[in-house]
Amino acid sequence: MTKQELRKTYLEKRLKLTDNEYENLSQQICDQFFRSVDLWQPKVIHLFLPIKKKREPNTFPIIDRLKIEFPFIKIAIPKVEGDILINYYLDSDCSLQENKWGITEPIHGNLVNTKEIDLVLVPLLAFDLDGHRVGYGKGYYDRFLKECKDSCIKIGVSFFSAAEKIDDANNLDIKLDGFIIP
Repeated sequence: MTKQELRKTYLEKRLKLTDNEYENLSQQICDQFFRSVDLWQPKVIHLFLPIKKKREPNTFPIIDRLKIEFPFIKIAIPKVEGDILINYYLDSDCSLQENKWGITEPIHGNLVNTKEIDLVLVPLLAFDLDGHRVGYGKGYYDRFLKECKDSCIKIGVSFFSAAEKIDDANNLDIKLDGFIIP
């Protein structure tokens, strides 16, 4: 299937989730994250904040648990500025606000140098086993991931298993190192 076909199919699947299914699957992703990711190495982790109206996996349980169990890890969260993502530390200086698209993002705080980020949780609609991902098609994460250091670990997060193949994946797509599903 093409990216456009996968985008439509998987967004529809997410939007059909009941509130209970959504919360249960998000909690399973949180549990899977803590079971499968070595959290003793990264100093800075980038997490997306969920667009709830699009039923993106809820990352707040991950954030809450990181703050309690791994307080030495700094959490970075994104903000769209123009056609790029900039990152802020999610700390006491960070204020959040929902933008016009329903995305919660920082309105001010301490900026993060992209080269400091050790691990990125990437939102996605679909993925294949070759490491290709399908997002909303705006390229924000592709541009952002190109700026990350080579050693940065890139993990996609999805409610659903891998698609067999993304037919129109190309060399400009940044491949992910792994995926977390319920």
